[in-house]
Amino acid sequence: MPDGWTFAPIARLAVFNPKTDAAEQQNCGFAPMQGLGTRYLDKLAFEIRPWGEVRKSYTHFQDGDVLIAKVTPCFENGKAGIARDLPNGIGAGSSEFCVFRPAQGIDERYLLAWLSGEDFRRRATVAMTGSVGLKRVPKDFFLSEQIPLAPCAEQRRIADKLDTVLARVDAVNARLARVAPILKRFRQSVLAAATSGRLTEDWRGGVPSDWETMRAEEVCSKVQSGGTPKAGFANDGVPFLKVYNIVDQKVSFDYKPQFVSHEIHRSELRKSQVEPGDVLMNIVGPPLGKVAIVPDEHASWNINQAITLFRPSDRVVSRWIYIVLCEGAPIREVLSRTKGSVGQVNISLSQCRAFELPVPSINEQAEIVRRVEALFAFADRLEARLKAAQTATERLTPSLLAKAFRGELVPQDPNDEPASELLKRLTTTAPASPKRRGRVAKTE
Repeated sequence: MPDGWTFAPIARLAVFNPKTDAAEQQNCGFAPMQGLGTRYLDKLAFEIRPWGEVRKSYTHFQDGDVLIAKVTPCFENGKAGIARDLPNGIGAGSSEFCVFRPAQGIDERYLLAWLSGEDFRRRATVAMTGSVGLKRVPKDFFLSEQIPLAPCAEQRRIADKLDTVLARVDAVNARLARVAPILKRFRQSVLAAATSGRLTEDWRGGVPSDWETMRAEEVCSKVQSGGTPKAGFANDGVPFLKVYNIVDQKVSFDYKPQFVSHEIHRSELRKSQVEPGDVLMNIVGPPLGKVAIVPDEHASWNINQAITLFRPSDRVVSRWIYIVLCEGAPIREVLSRTKGSVGQVNISLSQCRAFELPVPSINEQAEIVRRVEALFAFADRLEARLKAAQTATERLTPSLLAKAFRGELVPQDPNDEPASELLKRLTTTAPASPKRRGRVAKTE
């Protein structure tokens, strides 16, 4: 522990859940659980209500109080913050809030930083009591929590430094968050250029496109949806794909794998037998537009009724069908005419067979596929770097908070009054007793 620091329980540094006395007609800030943020610098969001409406059933707080959620999963999600700019300086909110009113000489930002730290939250999570799904951090745990207490002046320096540095971290996170939508639009523009012929204009040497437009049932060797076996599923056999097995435009059979027997695959479900290289698309949504090429992990597969397969032919290759369906024009053309139950969008097998697909030459299809894969690989590399950067910035806040309470964030000043002296004063005086606000005098 740095020189001049000491340990102290929260109970000696702040009043726990103080009450507010105010006139019922006064306005106050009302904050439900969703008003409390999960980042250190998030502001408490509130609406204005008369004090009389909220004073009885909710947790009280005032400007400068530190709030933290005590219930799962809000506590684990990091919900905590400082009440500021409340109407008349008073507020009330969720009964699942715990409120700490710092004593004189305790910076509320410093207290919030400790309550936001990973070490504290990890121990508090272990100490939770209650039933599964509705656990709470006990009051006694909060009040007995030992905080590394810095001198008053150093608390302010630490809090000021955190405000500055974490604001920069938030700005970096905001900029990084804007990159993912840009990459999504880039991929979509590549698909649009690929299916319109613009991507290979130079490859054709300026010669106008001689692409045909053909119905899927004309150009594919098979277009067929699946079904569900009447006898149910087997422990092994032929892998059976459902919509949830199409993840990020790829087949992912690791999640809830199901199988049908070879006998059912050959008889009842023979029409929906799937081969490696077939292109799958979901026809029940939302969302529509899940597309994947069947891998060669198994010699044969089967599908349920929410998926349609498109089998390539000597006129179209798998990757070209995949590109056209991922671009989404065939789906968009029929989407306005689809019918389904409330909240659901369906496309019929007949509509899939009637999809109008652009059909360039086999050689041009191969060139388009090559260029799309190269551009997508470039986007994938950028996305990997983005995720690495986001992971690094996500670790910055807990790292900075931990450094703050090791005394490594700002330099110590030997001229600061030791925290032990501050603690002595707090021992002899009540820590920030609740203020009385707005009491209307009685009239005879």
